[in-house]
Amino acid sequence: MATLYKTATSEFKDVDDVREASEQQHKIKNRVLLVASRGVTYRHRHLLNDLEALLPHTKKEAKIEAKQDMDLLNELAEIQGCNNVFYFEARKHQDLFLWISRAPSGPSVKFHVQNIHTMDELKMTGNCLKGGRPILSFDANFDSEPYLQLLREMLTQTFGVPKGARKSKPFFDHVFTFSVVDGRIWFRNFQIVEKDAATGGALQKNEKPTMVEIGPRFVLCPIRIFEGSFGGPTLYENPRYVSPNSVRAAVKAQKSAKYANRVADTQDRDLRAEANPMPTDPLKDVFE
Repeated sequence: MATLYKTATSEFKDVDDVREASEQQHKIKNRVLLVASRGVTYRHRHLLNDLEALLPHTKKEAKIEAKQDMDLLNELAEIQGCNNVFYFEARKHQDLFLWISRAPSGPSVKFHVQNIHTMDELKMTGNCLKGGRPILSFDANFDSEPYLQLLREMLTQTFGVPKGARKSKPFFDHVFTFSVVDGRIWFRNFQIVEKDAATGGALQKNEKPTMVEIGPRFVLCPIRIFEGSFGGPTLYENPRYVSPNSVRAAVKAQKSAKYANRVADTQDRDLRAEANPMPTDPLKDVFE
């Protein structure tokens, strides 16, 4: 109290204003817990490392069992002091699902992650300083549906680095773009280049900054939105979503149909050969 009174009297401020500013400074900020399940592949692990490098307000946790109770994630978020959770769930060592949840009360959304390309794989020319805060860019399609508006708010709270976050730098040097195409959310990361590409010097007053892609790339297909954290009543279910198991089953059925057609053709050929035998040649034993 004496410190607050001394600060207020030295700067001619009210003690209540100083106390309010101090509480505002130490308020809880958005922190994201980054967790993966066991069974992730090398590509999935590299994607996690890219997101950890791009989001300085994340805290990475050890892998957990995929079949474990998801209430454990809310407990881990509370222990780590995080109010958002990124949970990457791997299945069959080939499918990756992303849970984004607002712990501990919700809501939460489950995505199917597709078309994954990491930064090491793309080898783009763009680059940004580690810890820089991103600018979030959403296209106009997010205003077309109520569930897309909810997804935009959840993506803003998780991908947006708050001011003063740990390990963050006080500047913006890259842009996260979220675009809705064909019912999926496409993620891209671009660097803001404020230099002339030809000379390497500063831009002129009439020139605008350019964008150079950094990576990674991935596509999020929304599956279901829940009211609670990792469960609860369903707020939205994607009617166009097809599970990867169904896709693989359809491919196998198509291949099996080709094999069945080939076997049927072989049987028809054998039946025709039996029904129409070749006539015997009367001269085949002349030279024996």
